[in-house]
Amino acid sequence: MTRLARHYIPEQPQHVILQGFTGHAFLDEGDYLYFIACLADAARVAGLAVHAWVLMPDAVQLLVTPSYESSLAMAMQAVSRRYAETFNRRHGRRGMIWRGGYSATVIEPERYFLLASHVIDHAPVRNRLAAEPGQYPWSSYAHHVGLRIDRFIKEHPVHRALGDTPIERHEAYRNLAAQRLDDHEVNNLMQSTLEGWVLGGAAYCEWAAQTANRRLMPLLLRDRQPKVRATRAVAHRTNEKKQERGASVELSQPT
Repeated sequence: MTRLARHYIPEQPQHVILQGFTGHAFLDEGDYLYFIACLADAARVAGLAVHAWVLMPDAVQLLVTPSYESSLAMAMQAVSRRYAETFNRRHGRRGMIWRGGYSATVIEPERYFLLASHVIDHAPVRNRLAAEPGQYPWSSYAHHVGLRIDRFIKEHPVHRALGDTPIERHEAYRNLAAQRLDDHEVNNLMQSTLEGWVLGGAAYCEWAAQTANRRLMPLLLRDRQPKVRATRAVAHRTNEKKQERGASVELSQPT
């Protein structure tokens, strides 16, 4: 089956997942630092705005906004190749680090941007790498709450709306991060990203379909509804015929 082109909708954020082999993508502090350097360089060259990030032993998650259609693809290709070459050389290894290419989907910013940022910064907690997001050094959480400055991160308007000053935004994000994530929403985000289908409300999806570079939902879902209507129509006609036959038999019976 031919692989669909990855989503691109102008000025819309994307949630990105890059999966590595189990416990294989990062082995020491130098690996984490080098990947961050690669990401910062690639994002600058490719015009990719990075809003949130997390590096775990076998996976990377990002929240980004590409500035043009091939922006994300260029950045991810540059990062994964450059990092893999140095990783293998440093550790005397050979072979692949990543399990195929990255997965990504466009998300509706007003409904899902802060959720995606929250999910990314809490990924180490969900994966039992830390008890609290602030205890894990390889994510954007420290930047978002004002404990560190990640100079390659660019604020999205939704994040900027959390407060008029950096201090207000840091406090608002800290309060947001203290709230428990809804498991259904987390699974919905992750599944949409892995399958490559847009995540948003009905109105957003309808608008996005007019500007996207490819279809946004599976054909199966789009085709299923007419089949349901057809089945109901057939059943209705069948019931009408049964009623007609019943009436005919009733009239033909002797009195």
